[in-house]
Amino acid sequence: MTDLADTVTLPPVPAGKRPATRAGALDAEAVSAWFGDRKVLDRVSLAMPAREVTALIGPSGCGKSTFLRILNRMHELVGSASLAGRVLLDGADIYDRGRRITHARREIGMVFQKPNPFPAMSLYENVLAGLRLGGVRAGRDEKDALVEECLTRAGLWNEVRDRLRQPGGALSGGQQQRLCIARALAVRPRVLLMDEPCSALDPTSTRRVEETIAELRSEVTIVIVTHNMQQAARVSDSCAFFLAEQGTPGVIVEHGPTERMFGSPSDPRTADYVNGRFG
Repeated sequence: MTDLADTVTLPPVPAGKRPATRAGALDAEAVSAWFGDRKVLDRVSLAMPAREVTALIGPSGCGKSTFLRILNRMHELVGSASLAGRVLLDGADIYDRGRRITHARREIGMVFQKPNPFPAMSLYENVLAGLRLGGVRAGRDEKDALVEECLTRAGLWNEVRDRLRQPGGALSGGQQQRLCIARALAVRPRVLLMDEPCSALDPTSTRRVEETIAELRSEVTIVIVTHNMQQAARVSDSCAFFLAEQGTPGVIVEHGPTERMFGSPSDPRTADYVNGRFG
């Protein structure tokens, strides 16, 4: 049940207008992570600028998804998990003891690898689910406007506007993923984390999701994990290359502007990875 002390009111948006840009800058400082006694990340530091797309790349098992989950405190859901270091959203530590986890997750949303709409809920209810879970109040007119706004921003409104009362599970896989993006946007996050959002999608659906990312980049900071190097090159402004060698914890080998990371990386391991020689 939502803590009433953490309940907020959704700020109104004038008809026909986008919400004010609230994108935030994320900074990880010397983040290390463990599952029990096994260390999976070692002192990872990374700046993820506001209103940019940062891609996390690297082979399986190097800690990318763990790092992504640390960025909105999902790491805490694993009983054996622990971490050290700080994650700052515009300079404020999201792990500060005085900061509610619900507040952190309102500001830093997540879209997962596999589309996960609530199958028993309608499309309309799916978009608004985050408001209820996050304790956000809104009137009926505000909800109607918000559903249209978020489905439009997710590139889905024109496809579903006449069937908002149908269940979310009735959509195609690509449509379901864009519905999940709309649901994440409904609480107006400042950062959107995406964990391989296109890995289960066909090429056409992948293109639509990538178009959505391009549309959103001016309004929300995006951090995306992807194994698709062509996708990383297409959608991101900067990349961070993670690697875990010979059983050691994951580290960032190199990070920087995407054009440089793919065109003239400074570390030969980065060049080998982005050119498909391993991973």
